[in-house]
Amino acid sequence: MLIVFYGANEVKVREALSNQLDSLKDTDPSMVVIRVEAETYLPGQLASLVGATSLFGEKYVYVLDTPSQAEGFSAEVEAMASDLASSSQTFIVVEKGLLVGPKKILTAHATSITEYKNEGGEVFNPFQLADVLLQKDKRALWLLLQEAMKNDLPAEEIIGVLWWQIKTLRLAMLTKSAGEAGIKDFPYNKAKKAIGNFKSGEIEGLALSLLTLYHDGHAGERDIDLALEGWVLSL
Repeated sequence: MLIVFYGANEVKVREALSNQLDSLKDTDPSMVVIRVEAETYLPGQLASLVGATSLFGEKYVYVLDTPSQAEGFSAEVEAMASDLASSSQTFIVVEKGLLVGPKKILTAHATSITEYKNEGGEVFNPFQLADVLLQKDKRALWLLLQEAMKNDLPAEEIIGVLWWQIKTLRLAMLTKSAGEAGIKDFPYNKAKKAIGNFKSGEIEGLALSLLTLYHDGHAGERDIDLALEGWVLSL
């Protein structure tokens, strides 16, 4: 299966990717997500992924992140569009924009292709940051952080949202139900499913580093905006 999200509104593109991954994991919780980024792409890599056979029957989702940013990556995606679409695995392409030629090729083979344009007057929702943090998607979280700052959201408000999500993750990790945790079912269940995206001890480490960042920023020991950006990039 081949799915494509693209457009000038990168925040919406990343949000759509996050929602799609959530939906796929709901269908098959054992599904494995692997990102193929422009920075790490190797020529012929897609051909090997399409032709690979899982030894234990696992299903994979391959996120092909901005192929246009690497020489040969976009060309290979276009050349193999039919193979990606007919594969038993799922391939998701995320792009900033598509020229007429590549768009025509992908449209002919993709199960779905969705464009997200910039729209005036939209109000930024800071809880998008929390949703992307659950996916541990550093690039998407960084893009959302830039969008939040462009919308003049103070670092303290952003940290508050991220802290709420980390606290929810910790509660979901330590309890067996939303009732026991004292929070609503929807955020609890989302956090419970996302625990597997983090290594042992990582959630506690993120909580400590974010709390330290907040206090250091208020004490004037660090520039809180730069420190927050560094925290996101360290995920």
